[in-house]
Amino acid sequence: MDSGVRPWQAGAMRIPGQAARVAVLDPSGAIFLLRYDNEEVGAHGAMPGGGTDPGETPPRAAERESREETGWTDTEVGPLFCLWEHDVTRAGVPVRQHEHIHLAHAPRRDRVGDLTASHMADRILRWRWWTPDDVIGDTEPLWPPQLPGLPAGLRRDGPPAVPIDLGHVPKGTVRVWNPVTG
Repeated sequence: MDSGVRPWQAGAMRIPGQAARVAVLDPSGAIFLLRYDNEEVGAHGAMPGGGTDPGETPPRAAERESREETGWTDTEVGPLFCLWEHDVTRAGVPVRQHEHIHLAHAPRRDRVGDLTASHMADRILRWRWWTPDDVIGDTEPLWPPQLPGLPAGLRRDGPPAVPIDLGHVPKGTVRVWNPVTG
């Protein structure tokens, strides 16, 4: 019988997890985002990425995940530009996920191939290129919540010499970014 209490609500311990994402920017500064649906936090926009496999480095995981979620085989994953942690539940397991976000540049284009099965497995609802103005003006929850400010900083300053540490977002928190209050 289902009690209606989910693992993250019952105070269950979170296992550590590693993930990697890639911020794919087109020549005009638009960023490619997917809309994921997670059982704990709901629908949210995020960069292509996911969990690292055993023995896999974050750059390789970012490259693999990008290929699996976009079909692009020619995107070169570049430098690590930010880190962050958040709480998420995957397949019913509460996880404290440490994410590496790498930078890549690519032309604006559509996804390649039939990604239906992959998107269903990863609970990807849709995708699109977001201009800097789209990201700042949108009210859709974004991961990480600081995402709207990141592409502008990259365009202005280039990749940081030291990765930006965005910190930890507590369990179940996906905030809608507000350009006035951050």
